Amino acid sequence: MNTLFELRPIFSAMMRNKLGPVLVAIQVALSLAILVNAIYIVNLRLDVAARPSGIADEQEVFRVNVRNQILGGHEDQIALQKREADTIRAVPGVVSVARVSSFPVSRSGSNTSVSVDRKQDVPTATTGMFVSPDSLIKTWKLRLIEGQDFQAGDFVEIDPNIKVEPSKKVIVSKALAQKLFPGQSQFVGKEYFFGTGSNANAVTIIGVVETLQTSGAQATSNGEFATILPARVTGQIWDGYAVRAEPGQRDRVMKEVEEALRKASATPIYAKATSMEKFRTDRYRSEKGLAWMLLAVSLLLIVVTASGIVGMSTLWVAQRRKQIGIRRALGARRIDVLAYFIAENWLITTGGIVFGIALALGLNYVLVGQFELPKLPVSYLFLSPLVFWILGVLAVYAPAWRAASISPATATRGV
Repeated sequence: MNTLFELRPIFSAMMRNKLGPVLVAIQVALSLAILVNAIYIVNLRLDVAARPSGIADEQEVFRVNVRNQILGGHEDQIALQKREADTIRAVPGVVSVARVSSFPVSRSGSNTSVSVDRKQDVPTATTGMFVSPDSLIKTWKLRLIEGQDFQAGDFVEIDPNIKVEPSKKVIVSKALAQKLFPGQSQFVGKEYFFGTGSNANAVTIIGVVETLQTSGAQATSNGEFATILPARVTGQIWDGYAVRAEPGQRDRVMKEVEEALRKASATPIYAKATSMEKFRTDRYRSEKGLAWMLLAVSLLLIVVTASGIVGMSTLWVAQRRKQIGIRRALGARRIDVLAYFIAENWLITTGGIVFGIALALGLNYVLVGQFELPKLPVSYLFLSPLVFWILGVLAVYAPAWRAASISPATATRGV
């Protein structure tokens, strides 16, 4: 009886009724191609949402935005900024304060193009700008991996109404440094330019931080191309301050900072504190929403595929009821009948998997070209077939076991 369930009769049986096996194989192929790429995109999105901003202990950091109705002149504004910083610093629980033009992952900030040669027609990259007259290395606890923080003489005061020579020193993120100077490991002392052409401003790198996301926090590598410029700028209606609170005190400090700023102002002002946690939640809500949607689609695909296999297997059992009975009468055991249907389903599933892998690679090629996604790792193509093989066995087991349980007398009745 060992030859009764060899692959040849299984192939022969499938060839006599090609439509059913072909439909199941196509369903497996399509499900695998979509599932592999969907899970890959889910992992990419979740990795993006979980990547570090560069700010250490984010749960202790927040930004407070201040809008003053009356600004005054350049010197008045400088004095006002310093008073606001002192007011914030005086709140119990405040560890550090830094005025800053934008905040990582806040989706509100400025960008500028950068190049390594004024003669370039196309910029090398676009960098997110963080302009501050204070130490962001200290307030954000950025990890400085090369060079040094700004010194007192590096900061400049900029009045937009008067042309002022900008600072020539910058601190950059490691990602931006590597983009500007690929293949190199030392970046301090290197020069690059804001913009292109003869009027592009030259700056020199004096420090490199491990990570610093831009305010836009793009999902691509551009989201980590950041530059810190040491400057105090006036003429801005909206003021922003980065604040670090003592551990566990952030929520209280946020409320007291808002109240302190309102009380210290001679005129009505708008003061609103937003936690780094809130910025991160808002920025990555779409990524997580897409991930959950793709996971739901993936689960639905698995259920539909399993249902298709169960339905087709049940139909095959009904069509071959008498054949099963005859084989049982000839001595086939239940395990033999069960193995027959499992082997048959394994062959069909394998055919679908082979086609599905080709479709998955093709679909990934399109996604890479259209959305600049990384190429699909080979590990996904090894793990996904295992899922569908297990799914196929589980889906066919119940119909196959019912077939194996048919007695020869019942199955051959009327023969």
